[in-house]
Amino acid sequence: MSSSLPTWASEVIARYESGSAGCFVLHGNVDDRFFLPLKTPRLGNLAEFLSEVLLPRFDVVLTYDLGGGVDVERGKEEFSNWPSLKNEVQLPTQPLKASRFLGRYLTYVRNLRHVGAKAPKVALILKGAHLMCPSLPNALNYDLHALASVWQAWASEANLASHDQAVFLLSENLTGLHPLVANHPSVADIEIPLPTVEELSGLMETLSDKCREAITGIKDRLPWAAARLRGATGSAVEDLLLRRHYDKKPLVENDFSSLKKQLVERDCAGLIEFVEPDRSLDGVIGLDTAKDWLKRDLDLWRRDELEAMPMGYLFCGPVGTGKTYLAECLAGEAGVPVVTLKNFRDRWVGSTEANLEKIFSLLHALDRCMVFIDEADQALGKRASGSGDSGVSSRVYSMIAKEMSNPRNRGKLVWILASSRPDLIEVDLKRPGRIDVKIPIFPATEPEEALALLRALSGKRGIKLSDEEWEKLKEHLPELLTAGGAEALAVKAVRLVKTKTHEPFEAMHHILTTSLPPVPFETLKAQMRLAVKEATESEFVPDQVIEILKS
Repeated sequence: MSSSLPTWASEVIARYESGSAGCFVLHGNVDDRFFLPLKTPRLGNLAEFLSEVLLPRFDVVLTYDLGGGVDVERGKEEFSNWPSLKNEVQLPTQPLKASRFLGRYLTYVRNLRHVGAKAPKVALILKGAHLMCPSLPNALNYDLHALASVWQAWASEANLASHDQAVFLLSENLTGLHPLVANHPSVADIEIPLPTVEELSGLMETLSDKCREAITGIKDRLPWAAARLRGATGSAVEDLLLRRHYDKKPLVENDFSSLKKQLVERDCAGLIEFVEPDRSLDGVIGLDTAKDWLKRDLDLWRRDELEAMPMGYLFCGPVGTGKTYLAECLAGEAGVPVVTLKNFRDRWVGSTEANLEKIFSLLHALDRCMVFIDEADQALGKRASGSGDSGVSSRVYSMIAKEMSNPRNRGKLVWILASSRPDLIEVDLKRPGRIDVKIPIFPATEPEEALALLRALSGKRGIKLSDEEWEKLKEHLPELLTAGGAEALAVKAVRLVKTKTHEPFEAMHHILTTSLPPVPFETLKAQMRLAVKEATESEFVPDQVIEILKS
Protein backbone atom coordinates (compact mmCIF):
# COMPACT_ATOMS: atom_id res chain seq x y z
CA MET A 1 0.00 0.00 0.00
CA SER A 2 1.38 3.39 -0.99
CA SER A 3 1.86 5.73 1.97
CA SER A 4 1.41 8.83 -0.20
CA LEU A 5 -1.33 11.16 0.98
CA PRO A 6 -4.51 11.84 -1.01
CA THR A 7 -4.39 14.96 -3.15
CA TRP A 8 -6.88 16.79 -0.93
CA ALA A 9 -4.76 16.09 2.17
CA SER A 10 -1.62 17.38 0.44
CA GLU A 11 -3.56 20.53 -0.45
CA VAL A 12 -4.54 21.04 3.21
CA ILE A 13 -0.90 20.74 4.26
CA ALA A 14 0.28 23.14 1.56
CA ARG A 15 -2.38 25.74 2.41
CA TYR A 16 -1.60 25.51 6.14
CA GLU A 17 2.19 25.48 5.98
CA SER A 18 2.24 28.35 3.49
CA GLY A 19 0.09 30.38 5.89
CA SER A 20 -2.64 31.00 3.32
CA ALA A 21 -5.31 29.26 5.39
CA GLY A 22 -5.91 27.96 8.88
CA CYS A 23 -9.65 27.33 8.73
CA PHE A 24 -10.80 24.60 6.37
CA VAL A 25 -14.20 23.41 5.18
CA LEU A 26 -13.76 19.80 4.10
CA HIS A 27 -16.79 18.74 2.10
CA GLY A 28 -17.93 15.90 -0.10
CA ASN A 29 -17.02 12.34 0.79
CA VAL A 30 -16.51 13.14 4.47
CA ASP A 31 -18.33 10.09 5.87
CA ASP A 32 -16.11 7.55 4.12
CA ARG A 33 -13.38 5.27 5.43
CA PHE A 34 -9.78 6.39 4.90
CA PHE A 35 -6.45 4.59 4.87
CA LEU A 36 -4.29 5.65 7.81
CA PRO A 37 -0.59 5.12 6.91
CA LEU A 38 0.57 4.56 10.48
CA LYS A 39 3.13 2.15 11.92
CA THR A 40 0.28 -0.36 11.94
CA PRO A 41 -1.79 0.64 8.89
CA ARG A 42 -5.54 0.60 9.33
CA LEU A 43 -8.76 2.24 8.18
CA GLY A 44 -10.46 5.05 10.05
CA ASN A 45 -12.95 7.88 9.70
CA LEU A 46 -12.07 11.39 8.56
CA ALA A 47 -11.65 12.79 12.07
CA GLU A 48 -9.19 9.99 12.87
CA PHE A 49 -7.32 10.66 9.62
CA LEU A 50 -7.01 14.34 10.48
CA SER A 51 -5.96 13.70 14.06
CA GLU A 52 -3.51 10.86 13.49
CA VAL A 53 -2.14 11.56 10.00
CA LEU A 54 -2.33 15.33 9.42
CA LEU A 55 -2.14 16.58 13.02
CA PRO A 56 0.27 14.26 14.87
CA ARG A 57 2.34 17.21 16.13
CA PHE A 58 -0.62 19.07 17.62
CA ASP A 59 -0.71 18.86 21.40
CA VAL A 60 -4.47 19.32 21.80
CA VAL A 61 -7.09 18.05 19.35
CA LEU A 62 -10.70 18.87 20.26
CA THR A 63 -13.73 17.55 18.39
CA TYR A 64 -17.38 18.53 18.47
CA ASP A 65 -20.54 17.05 17.01
CA LEU A 66 -24.22 17.49 17.76
CA GLY A 67 -24.59 14.04 19.28
CA GLY A 68 -21.48 13.78 21.43
CA GLY A 69 -20.72 17.42 22.23
CA VAL A 70 -17.13 18.52 22.92
CA ASP A 71 -14.56 15.76 23.25
CA VAL A 72 -10.80 15.84 23.86
CA GLU A 73 -9.20 13.49 21.34
CA ARG A 74 -5.66 14.35 22.39
CA GLY A 75 -4.02 16.37 25.16
CA LYS A 76 -6.48 15.98 28.06
CA GLU A 77 -3.83 16.93 30.59
CA GLU A 78 -2.77 20.00 28.63
CA PHE A 79 -6.40 21.03 28.09
CA SER A 80 -7.14 20.63 31.81
CA ASN A 81 -4.60 23.39 32.55
CA TRP A 82 -7.02 25.96 31.14
CA PRO A 83 -8.23 27.96 34.19
CA SER A 84 -11.69 28.61 32.75
CA LEU A 85 -12.31 24.87 32.55
CA LYS A 86 -12.68 24.74 36.31
CA ASN A 87 -15.83 26.87 36.03
CA GLU A 88 -17.46 24.43 33.63
CA VAL A 89 -19.59 21.87 35.44
CA GLN A 90 -20.31 20.18 32.09
CA LEU A 91 -18.88 20.89 28.68
CA PRO A 92 -21.49 22.67 26.51
CA THR A 93 -23.44 20.59 23.99
CA GLN A 94 -25.37 23.22 22.01
CA PRO A 95 -23.56 24.38 18.82
CA LEU A 96 -23.41 28.11 19.62
CA LYS A 97 -22.37 27.65 23.25
CA ALA A 98 -19.86 24.96 22.34
CA SER A 99 -18.35 27.12 19.58
CA ARG A 100 -18.02 30.11 21.89
CA PHE A 101 -16.42 27.83 24.49
CA LEU A 102 -13.91 26.49 21.96
CA GLY A 103 -13.26 30.01 20.70
CA ARG A 104 -12.37 31.16 24.20
CA TYR A 105 -9.85 28.35 24.46
CA LEU A 106 -8.22 29.39 21.17
CA THR A 107 -7.97 32.95 22.52
CA TYR A 108 -6.49 31.71 25.81
CA VAL A 109 -3.78 29.76 23.98
CA ARG A 110 -2.94 32.75 21.77
CA ASN A 111 -2.63 34.93 24.87
CA LEU A 112 -0.17 32.45 26.36
CA ARG A 113 1.96 32.82 23.26
CA HIS A 114 1.75 36.64 23.40
CA VAL A 115 3.15 36.73 26.95
CA GLY A 116 5.95 34.30 26.11
CA ALA A 117 4.52 31.31 27.98
CA LYS A 118 4.55 27.82 26.58
CA ALA A 119 1.46 27.41 24.39
CA PRO A 120 0.13 24.13 22.98
CA LYS A 121 -0.64 23.57 19.33
CA VAL A 122 -4.43 23.29 19.06
CA ALA A 123 -6.74 21.90 16.37
CA LEU A 124 -10.54 21.92 16.34
CA ILE A 125 -12.55 19.40 14.32
CA LEU A 126 -16.29 20.11 14.02
CA LYS A 127 -18.22 17.21 12.52
CA GLY A 128 -21.48 17.72 10.64
CA ALA A 129 -21.01 21.45 10.17
CA HIS A 130 -23.89 21.56 7.64
CA LEU A 131 -26.24 20.31 10.38
CA MET A 132 -25.08 22.87 12.95
CA CYS A 133 -24.98 25.89 10.70
CA PRO A 134 -27.08 25.21 7.58
CA SER A 135 -27.85 27.61 4.78
CA LEU A 136 -31.37 28.92 5.39
CA PRO A 137 -31.98 31.87 3.04
CA ASN A 138 -33.88 34.75 4.64
CA ALA A 139 -34.17 32.90 7.97
CA LEU A 140 -34.44 35.21 11.01
CA ASN A 141 -32.54 32.79 13.22
CA TYR A 142 -30.18 34.87 15.32
CA ASP A 143 -28.48 31.90 16.98
CA LEU A 144 -27.73 30.46 13.55
CA HIS A 145 -26.26 33.72 12.29
CA ALA A 146 -24.33 34.15 15.55
CA LEU A 147 -22.80 30.69 15.11
CA ALA A 148 -21.78 31.56 11.56
CA SER A 149 -20.21 34.76 12.88
CA VAL A 150 -18.18 32.82 15.45
CA TRP A 151 -16.80 30.49 12.79
CA GLN A 152 -16.20 33.42 10.47
CA ALA A 153 -14.19 35.11 13.24
CA TRP A 154 -12.00 32.02 13.60
CA ALA A 155 -11.22 32.12 9.88
CA SER A 156 -10.55 35.86 10.05
CA GLU A 157 -7.96 35.56 12.80
CA ALA A 158 -4.64 36.95 11.64
CA ASN A 159 -3.06 33.76 10.38
CA LEU A 160 -4.25 30.89 12.55
CA ALA A 161 -1.28 28.89 11.32
CA SER A 162 1.18 31.37 12.83
CA HIS A 163 -0.41 30.64 16.22
CA ASP A 164 -0.10 26.88 15.65
CA GLN A 165 -3.88 26.59 15.48
CA ALA A 166 -6.12 24.94 12.90
CA VAL A 167 -9.89 24.57 12.47
CA PHE A 168 -11.63 21.93 10.37
CA LEU A 169 -15.33 22.12 9.57
CA LEU A 170 -16.58 18.82 8.12
CA SER A 171 -19.63 19.13 5.90
CA GLU A 172 -21.37 16.73 3.52
CA ASN A 173 -21.71 19.58 1.03
CA LEU A 174 -20.76 23.17 0.53
CA THR A 175 -24.07 24.57 -0.68
CA GLY A 176 -25.81 23.46 2.52
CA LEU A 177 -23.44 25.43 4.74
CA HIS A 178 -24.22 28.98 5.91
CA PRO A 179 -22.95 31.44 3.25
CA LEU A 180 -21.12 33.56 5.85
CA VAL A 181 -18.87 30.55 6.30
CA ALA A 182 -18.91 28.86 2.90
CA ASN A 183 -18.21 32.09 1.00
CA HIS A 184 -15.74 33.67 3.40
CA PRO A 185 -12.45 34.47 1.60
CA SER A 186 -10.32 33.25 4.51
CA VAL A 187 -11.99 29.84 4.60
CA ALA A 188 -10.32 27.21 2.44
CA ASP A 189 -13.00 24.93 1.01
CA ILE A 190 -11.51 21.64 -0.11
CA GLU A 191 -13.55 18.87 -1.64
CA ILE A 192 -12.86 15.30 -0.59
CA PRO A 193 -13.63 13.22 -3.68
CA LEU A 194 -14.59 9.59 -3.92
CA PRO A 195 -11.54 7.31 -3.66
CA THR A 196 -9.32 6.82 -6.68
CA VAL A 197 -8.57 3.39 -8.11
CA GLU A 198 -5.21 3.44 -6.32
CA GLU A 199 -6.90 4.27 -3.00
CA LEU A 200 -9.51 1.55 -3.44
CA SER A 201 -6.77 -0.93 -4.28
CA GLY A 202 -4.88 0.08 -1.14
CA LEU A 203 -8.02 -0.24 0.94
CA MET A 204 -8.59 -3.77 -0.37
CA GLU A 205 -4.97 -4.63 0.34
CA THR A 206 -5.30 -3.34 3.90
CA LEU A 207 -8.35 -5.58 4.40
CA SER A 208 -6.78 -8.60 2.69
CA ASP A 209 -5.98 -10.45 5.92
CA LYS A 210 -9.23 -9.54 7.62
CA CYS A 211 -11.30 -10.47 4.55
CA ARG A 212 -9.18 -13.23 3.04
CA GLU A 213 -12.23 -15.36 2.12
CA ALA A 214 -13.62 -12.52 0.00
CA ILE A 215 -10.52 -11.73 -2.05
CA THR A 216 -8.92 -15.15 -2.32
CA GLY A 217 -9.68 -15.30 -6.05
CA ILE A 218 -8.54 -11.74 -6.88
CA LYS A 219 -5.67 -11.22 -4.42
CA ASP A 220 -3.15 -10.90 -7.24
CA ARG A 221 -5.43 -8.54 -9.21
CA LEU A 222 -6.47 -5.94 -6.66
CA PRO A 223 -5.78 -2.93 -8.95
CA TRP A 224 -7.96 -4.55 -11.63
CA ALA A 225 -10.72 -5.22 -9.09
CA ALA A 226 -10.49 -1.66 -7.77
CA ALA A 227 -10.83 -0.28 -11.30
CA ARG A 228 -14.02 -2.30 -11.75
CA LEU A 229 -15.42 -0.74 -8.55
CA ARG A 230 -14.47 2.85 -9.41
CA GLY A 231 -17.17 5.23 -8.18
CA ALA A 232 -17.96 3.32 -4.98
CA THR A 233 -17.06 4.67 -1.56
CA GLY A 234 -14.39 3.04 0.54
CA SER A 235 -16.92 2.17 3.23
CA ALA A 236 -19.15 0.44 0.66
CA VAL A 237 -16.24 -1.68 -0.56
CA GLU A 238 -15.27 -2.48 3.03
CA ASP A 239 -18.84 -3.59 3.81
CA LEU A 240 -18.86 -5.74 0.68
CA LEU A 241 -15.60 -7.50 1.59
CA LEU A 242 -16.62 -8.07 5.21
CA ARG A 243 -19.95 -9.59 4.20
CA ARG A 244 -18.41 -11.78 1.51
CA HIS A 245 -15.80 -12.97 3.99
CA TYR A 246 -18.51 -13.78 6.53
CA ASP A 247 -20.54 -15.66 3.91
CA LYS A 248 -17.38 -17.36 2.60
CA LYS A 249 -18.22 -16.22 -0.95
CA PRO A 250 -15.09 -15.19 -2.88
CA LEU A 251 -15.42 -12.37 -5.38
CA VAL A 252 -15.23 -13.55 -8.98
CA GLU A 253 -14.91 -11.65 -12.22
CA ASN A 254 -18.59 -11.89 -13.14
CA ASP A 255 -19.60 -10.22 -9.88
CA PHE A 256 -18.20 -6.79 -10.53
CA SER A 257 -20.69 -5.20 -12.94
CA SER A 258 -23.69 -5.92 -10.72
CA LEU A 259 -21.78 -5.13 -7.53
CA LYS A 260 -20.64 -1.77 -8.82
CA LYS A 261 -24.21 -0.87 -9.76
CA GLN A 262 -25.44 -1.85 -6.29
CA LEU A 263 -22.70 -0.02 -4.42
CA VAL A 264 -22.89 3.20 -6.43
CA GLU A 265 -26.69 3.40 -6.34
CA ARG A 266 -26.72 2.69 -2.59
CA ASP A 267 -24.16 5.41 -1.90
CA CYS A 268 -26.18 7.90 -3.94
CA ALA A 269 -29.42 6.99 -2.14
CA GLY A 270 -31.66 6.87 -5.20
CA LEU A 271 -30.32 10.07 -6.80
CA ILE A 272 -29.06 8.26 -9.89
CA GLU A 273 -29.51 5.06 -11.81
CA PHE A 274 -26.26 3.41 -12.79
CA VAL A 275 -26.34 1.31 -15.96
CA GLU A 276 -23.57 -0.65 -17.66
CA PRO A 277 -25.17 -1.25 -21.08
CA ASP A 278 -24.67 -4.50 -22.96
CA ARG A 279 -25.90 -3.04 -26.24
CA SER A 280 -24.08 -1.48 -29.19
CA LEU A 281 -24.94 0.88 -32.02
CA ASP A 282 -25.36 -2.13 -34.30
CA GLY A 283 -28.63 -2.78 -32.46
CA VAL A 284 -30.08 0.54 -33.67
CA ILE A 285 -32.27 0.17 -36.76
CA GLY A 286 -31.82 2.98 -39.27
CA LEU A 287 -30.10 6.28 -38.38
CA ASP A 288 -27.10 5.24 -40.46
CA THR A 289 -25.71 8.76 -40.79
CA ALA A 290 -26.00 9.46 -37.07
CA LYS A 291 -24.50 6.09 -36.15
CA ASP A 292 -21.54 6.69 -38.43
CA TRP A 293 -20.96 10.10 -36.81
CA LEU A 294 -21.17 8.63 -33.29
CA LYS A 295 -18.81 5.76 -34.14
CA ARG A 296 -16.22 8.22 -35.42
CA ASP A 297 -16.51 10.19 -32.15
CA LEU A 298 -15.99 7.00 -30.17
CA ASP A 299 -12.92 6.20 -32.21
CA LEU A 300 -11.50 9.58 -31.18
CA TRP A 301 -12.33 8.75 -27.56
CA ARG A 302 -10.50 5.42 -27.69
CA ARG A 303 -7.44 7.12 -29.17
CA ASP A 304 -7.55 9.78 -26.39
CA GLU A 305 -8.08 12.57 -28.92
CA LEU A 306 -10.15 14.32 -26.28
CA GLU A 307 -9.90 17.82 -27.71
CA ALA A 308 -11.91 16.65 -30.72
CA MET A 309 -14.64 15.11 -28.57
CA PRO A 310 -17.96 16.92 -28.12
CA MET A 311 -18.94 18.01 -24.64
CA GLY A 312 -22.42 16.64 -25.15
CA TYR A 313 -25.19 15.47 -27.47
CA LEU A 314 -28.84 16.36 -27.80
CA PHE A 315 -31.09 13.58 -29.11
CA CYS A 316 -34.34 15.20 -30.15
CA GLY A 317 -37.37 13.92 -31.97
CA PRO A 318 -40.96 12.79 -31.52
CA VAL A 319 -41.96 10.69 -28.54
CA GLY A 320 -41.21 7.01 -28.89
CA THR A 321 -38.43 7.28 -31.46
CA GLY A 322 -35.86 5.52 -29.26
CA LYS A 323 -33.79 8.38 -27.85
CA THR A 324 -33.08 6.54 -24.59
CA TYR A 325 -32.22 3.35 -26.43
CA LEU A 326 -29.77 5.21 -28.67
CA ALA A 327 -28.04 6.68 -25.59
CA GLU A 328 -27.65 3.22 -24.04
CA CYS A 329 -26.33 1.79 -27.30
CA LEU A 330 -23.84 4.64 -27.60
CA ALA A 331 -22.54 4.00 -24.07
CA GLY A 332 -22.42 0.26 -24.71
CA GLU A 333 -20.40 0.83 -27.86
CA ALA A 334 -18.02 3.05 -25.88
CA GLY A 335 -17.74 0.52 -23.06
CA VAL A 336 -18.56 3.07 -20.35
CA PRO A 337 -21.42 3.27 -17.84
CA VAL A 338 -24.48 5.46 -18.21
CA VAL A 339 -25.58 7.55 -15.25
CA THR A 340 -29.20 8.66 -15.34
CA LEU A 341 -30.22 11.49 -13.05
CA LYS A 342 -33.31 10.58 -11.04
CA ASN A 343 -35.00 12.20 -8.07
CA PHE A 344 -32.37 14.78 -7.15
CA ARG A 345 -34.90 17.52 -6.47
CA ASP A 346 -35.96 17.86 -2.84
CA ARG A 347 -38.45 20.01 -0.98
CA TRP A 348 -35.98 21.02 1.74
CA VAL A 349 -33.99 24.23 1.28
CA GLY A 350 -30.50 23.45 0.01
CA SER A 351 -31.13 19.71 -0.37
CA THR A 352 -31.48 19.79 -4.16
CA GLU A 353 -28.18 21.61 -4.56
CA ALA A 354 -26.52 19.23 -2.08
CA ASN A 355 -27.82 16.27 -4.07
CA LEU A 356 -26.33 17.68 -7.24
CA GLU A 357 -22.97 18.15 -5.51
CA LYS A 358 -23.03 14.48 -4.54
CA ILE A 359 -23.91 13.43 -8.09
CA PHE A 360 -21.13 15.54 -9.60
CA SER A 361 -18.63 14.04 -7.15
CA LEU A 362 -19.62 10.57 -8.34
CA LEU A 363 -19.36 11.56 -12.00
CA HIS A 364 -15.82 12.85 -11.50
CA ALA A 365 -14.81 9.63 -9.73
CA LEU A 366 -16.04 7.45 -12.59
CA ASP A 367 -13.33 8.88 -14.86
CA ARG A 368 -15.24 8.30 -18.09
CA CYS A 369 -18.99 7.99 -18.29
CA MET A 370 -22.06 9.30 -20.07
CA VAL A 371 -24.69 11.31 -18.24
CA PHE A 372 -28.16 10.81 -19.66
CA ILE A 373 -30.96 13.26 -18.89
CA ASP A 374 -34.32 12.26 -20.30
CA GLU A 375 -37.07 14.84 -20.70
CA ALA A 376 -34.34 17.46 -20.46
CA ASP A 377 -36.80 20.29 -21.07
CA GLN A 378 -38.34 19.49 -17.66
CA ALA A 379 -35.36 18.20 -15.68
CA LEU A 380 -32.76 20.92 -16.18
CA GLY A 381 -34.57 23.87 -14.69
CA LYS A 382 -34.82 27.41 -15.98
CA ARG A 383 -32.62 30.46 -15.82
CA ALA A 384 -35.48 32.37 -14.19
CA SER A 385 -37.26 30.56 -11.35
CA GLY A 386 -41.00 30.34 -11.18
CA SER A 387 -42.81 31.74 -8.19
CA GLY A 388 -42.85 29.51 -5.15
CA ASP A 389 -39.70 27.44 -5.65
CA SER A 390 -37.37 29.74 -3.63
CA GLY A 391 -34.98 30.01 -6.58
CA VAL A 392 -34.25 26.28 -6.65
CA SER A 393 -34.92 25.93 -10.38
CA SER A 394 -32.50 28.71 -11.31
CA ARG A 395 -29.81 27.34 -8.97
CA VAL A 396 -30.19 23.87 -10.48
CA TYR A 397 -29.91 25.43 -13.92
CA SER A 398 -26.78 27.32 -12.91
CA MET A 399 -25.05 24.30 -11.33
CA ILE A 400 -25.75 21.99 -14.26
CA ALA A 401 -24.81 24.64 -16.82
CA LYS A 402 -21.50 25.22 -15.04
CA GLU A 403 -20.73 21.50 -14.88
CA MET A 404 -21.67 20.92 -18.53
CA SER A 405 -19.29 23.64 -19.73
CA ASN A 406 -16.35 22.71 -17.48
CA PRO A 407 -13.49 22.21 -19.96
CA ARG A 408 -11.81 19.70 -17.63
CA ASN A 409 -14.74 17.36 -18.28
CA ARG A 410 -14.18 17.17 -22.03
CA GLY A 411 -13.65 13.56 -22.98
CA LYS A 412 -14.50 12.38 -19.46
CA LEU A 413 -18.13 13.30 -18.93
CA VAL A 414 -20.28 13.20 -22.04
CA TRP A 415 -23.70 14.73 -21.51
CA ILE A 416 -26.62 13.31 -23.46
CA LEU A 417 -29.90 15.20 -23.36
CA ALA A 418 -33.09 13.77 -24.81
CA SER A 419 -36.27 15.69 -25.47
CA SER A 420 -39.28 15.73 -27.75
CA ARG A 421 -39.57 19.47 -27.02
CA PRO A 422 -36.04 20.81 -27.46
CA ASP A 423 -37.48 24.29 -27.95
CA LEU A 424 -38.26 24.35 -24.22
CA ILE A 425 -34.64 23.75 -23.19
CA GLU A 426 -32.87 26.99 -22.31
CA VAL A 427 -30.79 28.22 -25.24
CA ASP A 428 -27.67 28.57 -23.08
CA LEU A 429 -27.76 24.87 -22.19
CA LYS A 430 -27.84 23.91 -25.88
CA ARG A 431 -25.02 26.16 -26.98
CA PRO A 432 -21.67 24.88 -28.32
CA GLY A 433 -19.35 24.14 -25.44
CA ARG A 434 -22.14 22.36 -23.62
CA ILE A 435 -24.03 20.54 -26.36
CA ASP A 436 -21.92 20.41 -29.50
CA VAL A 437 -23.85 17.85 -31.53
CA LYS A 438 -27.64 17.78 -31.93
CA ILE A 439 -28.98 14.67 -33.58
CA PRO A 440 -32.63 14.56 -34.70
CA ILE A 441 -34.30 11.16 -34.51
CA PHE A 442 -37.29 10.63 -36.75
CA PRO A 443 -39.95 7.96 -37.16
CA ALA A 444 -39.60 5.51 -40.04
CA THR A 445 -40.32 7.40 -43.25
CA GLU A 446 -39.95 4.46 -45.67
CA PRO A 447 -41.97 1.20 -45.65
CA GLU A 448 -38.77 -0.89 -45.64
CA GLU A 449 -37.49 0.91 -42.53
CA ALA A 450 -40.84 0.55 -40.76
CA LEU A 451 -40.98 -3.13 -41.69
CA ALA A 452 -37.45 -3.77 -40.37
CA LEU A 453 -38.36 -2.02 -37.12
CA LEU A 454 -41.57 -3.97 -36.55
CA ARG A 455 -39.98 -7.24 -37.62
CA ALA A 456 -37.08 -6.87 -35.19
CA LEU A 457 -39.26 -5.95 -32.22
CA SER A 458 -41.77 -8.69 -33.00
CA GLY A 459 -39.01 -11.28 -33.37
CA LYS A 460 -37.74 -10.47 -29.87
CA ARG A 461 -41.18 -11.38 -28.57
CA GLY A 462 -41.50 -14.63 -30.47
CA ILE A 463 -43.53 -13.50 -33.49
CA LYS A 464 -41.80 -15.35 -36.35
CA LEU A 465 -43.15 -14.78 -39.85
CA SER A 466 -41.80 -15.68 -43.27
CA ASP A 467 -40.46 -13.10 -45.70
CA GLU A 468 -43.57 -13.57 -47.83
CA GLU A 469 -45.86 -12.95 -44.88
CA TRP A 470 -44.03 -9.79 -43.91
CA GLU A 471 -44.19 -8.59 -47.49
CA LYS A 472 -47.98 -9.02 -47.44
CA LEU A 473 -48.17 -6.89 -44.30
CA LYS A 474 -46.07 -4.04 -45.69
CA GLU A 475 -48.99 -2.20 -47.24
CA HIS A 476 -50.74 -2.03 -43.86
CA LEU A 477 -47.85 -0.45 -41.98
CA PRO A 478 -48.74 2.88 -40.33
CA GLU A 479 -47.16 6.05 -41.62
CA LEU A 480 -44.36 7.52 -39.50
CA LEU A 481 -43.95 4.43 -37.33
CA THR A 482 -41.82 5.04 -34.23
CA ALA A 483 -39.88 2.47 -32.23
CA GLY A 484 -42.33 2.91 -29.37
CA GLY A 485 -45.27 2.48 -31.72
CA ALA A 486 -43.73 -0.64 -33.26
CA GLU A 487 -43.16 -2.11 -29.81
CA ALA A 488 -46.78 -1.45 -28.84
CA LEU A 489 -47.97 -3.22 -32.01
CA ALA A 490 -45.69 -6.19 -31.32
CA VAL A 491 -46.99 -6.51 -27.75
CA LYS A 492 -50.60 -6.44 -28.97
CA ALA A 493 -49.85 -9.17 -31.50
CA VAL A 494 -48.16 -11.32 -28.85
CA ARG A 495 -51.22 -10.92 -26.65
CA LEU A 496 -53.48 -12.27 -29.38
CA VAL A 497 -51.16 -15.22 -29.95
CA LYS A 498 -50.78 -15.99 -26.24
CA THR A 499 -54.54 -15.92 -25.69
CA LYS A 500 -54.78 -18.43 -28.56
CA THR A 501 -57.29 -16.39 -30.50
CA HIS A 502 -55.05 -15.82 -33.56
CA GLU A 503 -52.14 -17.37 -35.39
CA PRO A 504 -49.04 -15.10 -35.62
CA PHE A 505 -49.76 -13.82 -39.15
CA GLU A 506 -53.44 -13.27 -38.43
CA ALA A 507 -52.60 -11.52 -35.19
CA MET A 508 -50.20 -9.11 -36.86
CA HIS A 509 -52.59 -8.46 -39.74
CA HIS A 510 -55.43 -7.75 -37.31
CA ILE A 511 -53.35 -5.38 -35.24
CA LEU A 512 -52.06 -3.45 -38.25
CA THR A 513 -55.52 -3.01 -39.74
CA THR A 514 -57.42 -2.10 -36.57
CA SER A 515 -55.03 -0.15 -34.32
CA LEU A 516 -55.27 3.62 -34.11
CA PRO A 517 -52.12 5.78 -34.04
CA PRO A 518 -50.81 6.15 -30.45
CA VAL A 519 -49.67 9.73 -31.21
CA PRO A 520 -51.65 12.04 -33.51
CA PHE A 521 -50.04 12.46 -36.92
CA GLU A 522 -49.91 16.25 -36.63
CA THR A 523 -48.19 16.00 -33.23
CA LEU A 524 -45.50 13.80 -34.77
CA LYS A 525 -44.95 16.25 -37.60
CA ALA A 526 -44.77 19.21 -35.20
CA GLN A 527 -42.12 17.46 -33.11
CA MET A 528 -40.23 16.49 -36.27
CA ARG A 529 -40.11 20.15 -37.29
CA LEU A 530 -38.64 21.07 -33.92
CA ALA A 531 -35.99 18.35 -34.31
CA VAL A 532 -35.07 19.57 -37.80
CA LYS A 533 -34.54 23.09 -36.47
CA GLU A 534 -32.17 21.80 -33.79
CA ALA A 535 -29.99 19.63 -36.06
CA THR A 536 -26.34 20.71 -36.17
CA GLU A 537 -25.61 18.87 -39.44
CA SER A 538 -27.73 18.87 -42.58
CA GLU A 539 -26.75 15.25 -43.21
CA PHE A 540 -28.75 14.25 -40.13
CA VAL A 541 -31.99 15.24 -41.89
CA PRO A 542 -33.07 12.80 -44.66
CA ASP A 543 -34.67 14.22 -47.80
CA GLN A 544 -37.78 12.13 -47.10
CA VAL A 545 -38.31 14.03 -43.85
CA ILE A 546 -38.13 17.37 -45.65
CA GLU A 547 -40.71 16.18 -48.18
CA ILE A 548 -43.08 14.93 -45.48
CA LEU A 549 -42.87 18.19 -43.56
CA LYS A 550 -43.65 20.19 -46.72
CA SER A 551 -46.90 18.33 -47.21
